[in-house]
Amino acid sequence: MNFFKKLFNIPIKEDKEIQKQEVDLSLDDLFVHNFVEKGGKFLYCIEESEILNNLNNILQENSWNQITLLSKDLSSYFDEKQVKVSTDFVADVPVFLNCEHLIADNGNILFSSNQLKSIKLCNMPSNFIVFAKTSQLVKNMGQGLTGIKIHYKGNLPTNISAIKNYGADKNEDNFLNYGNSNSKNLYLLLLEDL
Repeated sequence: MNFFKKLFNIPIKEDKEIQKQEVDLSLDDLFVHNFVEKGGKFLYCIEESEILNNLNNILQENSWNQITLLSKDLSSYFDEKQVKVSTDFVADVPVFLNCEHLIADNGNILFSSNQLKSIKLCNMPSNFIVFAKTSQLVKNMGQGLTGIKIHYKGNLPTNISAIKNYGADKNEDNFLNYGNSNSKNLYLLLLEDL
């Protein structure tokens, strides 16, 4: 390395400034950075009324007049006069659901059969709206899986998977994921609860 510095006449002071600087981010900042970098659309909500407002804006922006709810506890966020709400899975209708955890170190969103039922992520519609709370943030996948194990002690859910790409047109060229793409056009409504 010193050989190249001498060859190209790079001063040592300038070389140190070029080196990458690492910054310690808080858990929520790290998640948001990684999530947005992957193409996710992030909406931060301080009050529950903001969730309803942001949800209506998402539906209007995308001209969606129908949505699938896989969880009954989220039905309070919809006015059925504005949008047709279905509880049955329809392949081309956007899905509104909650999640298990938000993984900060890579920006992934972790789901289980409690949200997805028995449907694989690759078979779900390409448009997702996810509702989560800041208390669901964990540092890494290990903490997320541990959280599931503790929360569902004695009755562990199945179908545990994560959305890794937040653009419906993105595919990960990885032989482990061949034919099993879980790229989704994803909106995240994150409610502050801490």
